[in-house]
Amino acid sequence: MASLKTKQYMVLTSSTIAFTVCFMVWMMFAVLGIPLKKSLGLSETEFGLLTAIPVLTGSLVRLPIGLLTDKFGGRIVFFILMLATVIPIYCLSFASEYWHFLVLGLFVGLAGGSFTVGIAYVAKWFEPQNQGLAMGVFGAGNAGSALTKLIAPSIIAISTWQLLPKVYAVMMLVTAIGFWFLTFDNKEHRTASNASIGSQLAVLKDPNVWRYSQYYSIVFGGYVALALWMTHYYVDEYGFNLKTAAFLAACFSLPGGVLRALGGWLSDRYSAHTVTWWVLWVSMLILFVLSYPQTDLVVQTVTGNKSFHLGLNSTLFTVLIFALGITFAIGKASVFKYLSDDYKQNMGAVSGVVGLFGGLGGFILPIMFGMAVDITGLRSSAFMIMFGVVWVSLIWIYMSEVRPTMEKGHQEQMALKKAQS
Repeated sequence: MASLKTKQYMVLTSSTIAFTVCFMVWMMFAVLGIPLKKSLGLSETEFGLLTAIPVLTGSLVRLPIGLLTDKFGGRIVFFILMLATVIPIYCLSFASEYWHFLVLGLFVGLAGGSFTVGIAYVAKWFEPQNQGLAMGVFGAGNAGSALTKLIAPSIIAISTWQLLPKVYAVMMLVTAIGFWFLTFDNKEHRTASNASIGSQLAVLKDPNVWRYSQYYSIVFGGYVALALWMTHYYVDEYGFNLKTAAFLAACFSLPGGVLRALGGWLSDRYSAHTVTWWVLWVSMLILFVLSYPQTDLVVQTVTGNKSFHLGLNSTLFTVLIFALGITFAIGKASVFKYLSDDYKQNMGAVSGVVGLFGGLGGFILPIMFGMAVDITGLRSSAFMIMFGVVWVSLIWIYMSEVRPTMEKGHQEQMALKKAQS
């Protein structure tokens, strides 16, 4: 019999690998969509819908997946979820019409539900003081988005885009089998096994759950949206080929996944609130700079007209999205530290709700990006939209957490002064 420590490490390692592969599949259209956009003659809005459609399913299933995880345990739910995606992934290689990809994308999107089942499964294997770090390590599977950008263009270059779904289908099948044989089940972790669905859904009445969902809609939903959009952005904004564009886009996706463990450690050390507060401020400042479009100015001077160009070159742009990826990675972990602190007994249900809204952000935002480009012609409008979302989150965290804490501290100081006098 394996020791508890061995089981913890095997569960964490196997779950992280499985989540990484699931995220690779979930983000597949970020690269696959580029040749499809050209061959199918898609508009920006149609492209946004194509890349986002798997995110829709992955978001909607998060709540029921969370409930099933609480009831039956993470191991069996995770295994079945991965198996359910193998055939749809493989069938993508035979699709030829736009609607084919949309329908199959809905089924492929089931892979996105892996986060909810995995985060609850991993968290219950670890002590409270180590949960933040453990969940951060698991969340590093978001780096699957970067891996897709690094390897998918090369797979397509070997043959055609049809090869990519076939390779990913085999990869998913092998991962599912390996996960089953390398993980463990603990019936004591099924804390909600005797609870009704109604009692589990009661978390929707908790205003804190909605607030955490709003935070997650930007740090995770925004991450997913930009992970889907960045390759396309580099191709059209800076004129890079697919392979180079995908490689540069990985500069956002990779730290956005791998450094989530850092966010877990910081949240364990400084609290979820403190980390999330600073994540939102830093995100807003970076997005403000990214929002500025390429601009040519002509200034009339005493010696004649002088022209100036304002805008981010590809190098500075990459540095900024790299920093944004790090910020989002830390924020994703800090939001889930809130959940592990406040909802120990029904982590699956609550993480399902928060993950649902975070995923919906990842679905809605790429479509909004495409619509904004079609309407305004400004590619930086994607960052303008995200700036607005972060602004709303900052107001909410200030009104609900920062100001009450300041008022409470002020009242305590006044009471202390009154007692001393």
